Amino acid sequence: MAASKATGAGERVKTDQIVIRKCCDLEELRACVALQKEVWNFSDLDLIPLRMFVVAEKIGGQLIGGFDANEMVGFALSIPGTRAGHAYLHSHMLAVREQYRNSGLGRRLKLFQREDALSRGFELIEWTFDPLEIKNAHLNVERLGAIARRYNINQYGVTSSPLQGGLPTDRLVAEWWLKSRRVQALLKDESKPEIQSLRVISVPAQIYQWKSRLETRQRAKEVQDKNRADFLKAFAEGQAVLGYERDPAGNGTFLLGKWDENWQYSNE
Repeated sequence: MAASKATGAGERVKTDQIVIRKCCDLEELRACVALQKEVWNFSDLDLIPLRMFVVAEKIGGQLIGGFDANEMVGFALSIPGTRAGHAYLHSHMLAVREQYRNSGLGRRLKLFQREDALSRGFELIEWTFDPLEIKNAHLNVERLGAIARRYNINQYGVTSSPLQGGLPTDRLVAEWWLKSRRVQALLKDESKPEIQSLRVISVPAQIYQWKSRLETRQRAKEVQDKNRADFLKAFAEGQAVLGYERDPAGNGTFLLGKWDENWQYSNE
């Protein structure tokens, strides 16, 4: 039986019984487009159109949905890519309906992505994420085991989504080495390698409030500008994002250090 629906705007639902599977027809792909609009509130100009979802499914990408009964409440979209002769998947979008957030559904979608990718011979999934989004950064680094060694400045230009708060769309590039000892240890609840932290980069919990109000947006921009410079300097020196901490007040902190290439590979 499917999990019950939320009955109030602030109420959350349990996701244990939600079915995660590949999307299988045009109607489900249309549901992805609609959920994308709902989650990000993009203008039509910024929406990924139905055709792109269809193409992704046809060329070896991933269209994975989370279904509460017959209703889509989350999805993940990936497209195949190649760099330096090596194939990987680029996870371009993951959306979860508001009532289903903070319940583990996003992580379940990512883990399904991993299993599907491994079954097809992929060892790497990449995606970009906003370094100002504290909960998302924690999921990517601490719950999934991704690392980051690249920073893209204003990747999509200023978008119509109010979630971006009118700021440049700066993005970290997450590298998820699916068979790495780091990821396998984390997914088995074993200890991760110790981080010799060489640099910390912090994001204040107030960042969401600052982004949402025109009169405080400059404060958010100052945090973004400072962190951008720090990330670019750290990556130029060969450092990588290896850890992420959140304190009781909700502030987030990236931990950067030297990436041990031995942890990129499994013991197998």
